[in-house]
Amino acid sequence: MTYRTKGTCSTAIDIEMDGDIIRSVRFTGGCNGNLQGISSLVTGMRAQDAIGRLKGIRCGFKPTSCPDQLAQALEAVLAGQ
Repeated sequence: MTYRTKGTCSTAIDIEMDGDIIRSVRFTGGCNGNLQGISSLVTGMRAQDAIGRLKGIRCGFKPTSCPDQLAQALEAVLAGQ
């Protein structure tokens, strides 16, 4: 699934799932090193656990962040969108 982000430097997130387990995450754009780290940390994690940890994180004065957008993308995957 490809999720188009809103309000962040990254423009998209590609997510591969196996049931409710995150198999891979790839961000397009954004802070490459940080986003590789986030991707590595959530790989193998249950989507709900990642959502619980990442949802609501803000970047500076922005109302969202790349981790928050990943949480929203995972919610969309779980909702079947």
